[in-house]
Amino acid sequence: MFVQEMDHMSPRLRAFLSEPIGEKDVCWVDGISHELAINLVTKGINKAYILLGQFLLMHKNEAEFQRWLICCCGATECEAQQSSNCLKEWCACFL
Repeated sequence: MFVQEMDHMSPRLRAFLSEPIGEKDVCWVDGISHELAINLVTKGINKAYILLGQFLLMHKNEAEFQRWLICCCGATECEAQQSSNCLKEWCACFL
């Protein structure tokens, strides 16, 4: 069951939540801009499941994950919020 109503989701978030992560590139995660994706790839985070793993290692703590994205990866506050929300929603649907 989706935590948010489908009507209130961005098309990108809806697409991400429509199926398991599989081998999706990190740029599929809602909130990850092209520039942020480049930063993540240079740090070895090229797949959405690797970013999800980081989120899970932080015990799904959105604030901690957002700080990490901003401080270590160069995300904006908006990107960090959107991407942590996307991963939280994915976890609610698939875990």
